[in-house]
Amino acid sequence: MSFPADARFVSRPAPTFVAGAMALGVHALFVLLLVFGVSWQTEHPAPVMVDLWETLPPVTPPSVERTPRPRPEPVKPAPEREPVVKAPAPPPKPPDIALEKKKAEAAHLKKLQAIQAAEEKARAEAARTVREKQLAEQKKRALLRQMEEEDLMQRVTSEAAANEARQLKLSEAQAAASKRQAEVASVVGQYRDQISTKVRGNTRLPDNLKGNPEVRCLVKLLPTGEVQSVRVTQSSGNAAYDEAVVRAIEKSSPLPLPVERDARAAFVPELSFVHRPK
Repeated sequence: MSFPADARFVSRPAPTFVAGAMALGVHALFVLLLVFGVSWQTEHPAPVMVDLWETLPPVTPPSVERTPRPRPEPVKPAPEREPVVKAPAPPPKPPDIALEKKKAEAAHLKKLQAIQAAEEKARAEAARTVREKQLAEQKKRALLRQMEEEDLMQRVTSEAAANEARQLKLSEAQAAASKRQAEVASVVGQYRDQISTKVRGNTRLPDNLKGNPEVRCLVKLLPTGEVQSVRVTQSSGNAAYDEAVVRAIEKSSPLPLPVERDARAAFVPELSFVHRPK
């Protein structure tokens, strides 16, 4: 027999005198209790008294009236019963396998039909949901298309109105510009006539001038109308006539100029001046 390496052995103490005395006392107490119990349960017999008689006293029998007893009716023997023979219990009927199979097939078929009906119902619900979604999408697309068309029509109408307003403003502006140009041209023409008249009045024509020759000069002017310089850009063919016109322009300084800025721009800073003697 092997013990683990870490096992510890405890030595049992040797019996002592005190332990033996205690064991002997317990046994003596047990014997006393047994004897006391037996003597306590034992009962002494009670004393008995006996009367002795030499002779017995005479006994007078009591008078008893006799009544005739009814004769008992003869008992008829009971008819013998035939022994009841119990028929043997029929043997348990074996289960009808075909019927059970038919029942199982019917239950399975019913379950399949229920499953098929549930699947058809689910498919119908899914198809109805898909149709509803398709109708909702179609309505949504139609509404969006209608809104887009209305927005497009509104934009087209707005653009047409804006274009019409722009065209109207442009026409009005063009008309105003044309009117302004006509007014400016009229003012420019009036001041050209005034300048021509002033220059013609200061021109000393040469004696040998024939016909109505035309000379073109470029005149540089200040905003005040004063002549800075005169240069012939197209000669009339008569040098004496050209010089007479140049001197007349210089003598006419300052030239009459319009007050309006747009009309003055046609004269300042350079004026293309055309002169004829007649």
